[in-house]
Amino acid sequence: MPDIAVSDTVQTAQDRLSLAKEASRVTARLTSAEKATALESIAQALEENADRIIEANARDIERGRAGGIVESLVDRLRLDATRVAGLASAVREVAALADPVGQVIGGHRMPNGVALEQVRVPFGVVGAIYEARPNVTVDIAALALRSGNASVLRGGSAAKESNTILVEIMRGALESVGITAEAIQTVDDFGRDGAKALMQGRGYIDVLVPRGSAALIETVVTESTVPVIETGAGVVHIVLDETAPIDWAREIVVNAKVQRPSVCNAVETVLVLRQAAPLLVPVVASALQSEGVAIHGDDMVAGLVSNIIPATEEDWSTEYLGLEIAMKVVDTLDDALAHIRQYSTGHTESIVTNDSGNLERFLAEVDSAVVMANASTRFTDGAEFGFGAEVGISTQKLHARGPMGLSELTSTKWLARGAGQTRG
Repeated sequence: MPDIAVSDTVQTAQDRLSLAKEASRVTARLTSAEKATALESIAQALEENADRIIEANARDIERGRAGGIVESLVDRLRLDATRVAGLASAVREVAALADPVGQVIGGHRMPNGVALEQVRVPFGVVGAIYEARPNVTVDIAALALRSGNASVLRGGSAAKESNTILVEIMRGALESVGITAEAIQTVDDFGRDGAKALMQGRGYIDVLVPRGSAALIETVVTESTVPVIETGAGVVHIVLDETAPIDWAREIVVNAKVQRPSVCNAVETVLVLRQAAPLLVPVVASALQSEGVAIHGDDMVAGLVSNIIPATEEDWSTEYLGLEIAMKVVDTLDDALAHIRQYSTGHTESIVTNDSGNLERFLAEVDSAVVMANASTRFTDGAEFGFGAEVGISTQKLHARGPMGLSELTSTKWLARGAGQTRG
């Protein structure tokens, strides 16, 4: 094992960034087995300290409710026994994944005999800015470590107690197996200065990932001087055409909205083709309303179903993150595609259809990170895709797109092996 380097004093957020940078040279040299052992130690420590985690989380929830945060954020914030066990399980899943570091992804031999290989290498230091998501503290730290990176976390004030104890537990777990605790850092105690240090941390932060509200993501994207992988808001659509089986339409839409409404892959707008509307709208709307979902609908939806809130232009671009949904009847698939192009945030879209032409056209033409047919949008998730935990769901088009796993936390470098060749 590499030598452990432990900080004596930290006076500024930049001090933490510097320590993470030094630690990244250690994590980059860890073997796959050493990283797996460290992650197993973290998983065990989470399980052994579940009561402490839940107590800290309860204080965050109590403070949040006293401050008037909405219930959708309370749901994201909550850590109970089941969720803590889930965190430990996710860490073990990450440990079991193939180590991407050193993977050869390309190469060839030059005419002069020099052998070239393109291999995966860690970024170095992965920064993350997020809010009211203590699970992200563990997910990103675990994924960063498995891919040979150090991490610097800014989890926000809403989950401060939870994040503090989680970072403390994970750092202790690293030390217990002889790895520097400085590989996992938090700048939460520096407040906004910590976030600013991350965004302005050129030379220290190699990539920064924001997760949270559209406003938070926009701030990070516009104010950062370090590379940012943008994880966008989820104005997610499901299209129902005239061939959609009634049971598929009902069950997919209800699952996509109700199973966990506060997350970014929950559906926010349902578009129904006009020929299908008289049959599908009453069935789907009734099923949603029976689950407590408020429906913002256009005039035709209101004519087919009672208790509809008149939809406004704002509804088509709203990420409700709760038990609300927008529903609109469109004339054709062309119109549905045009609506998605105008209002989608590029996250996830799905179509329910038995028409193979419509299905393939939808998959080909919709320009989002994940495009589905006949499946719930709730499947857009790193764990569901087999990546273990996820860093986030990227809605950009450079380097990473969709659920981000281990390989998205690596870069590449070229290795050249020669035998005395010179260029003429």
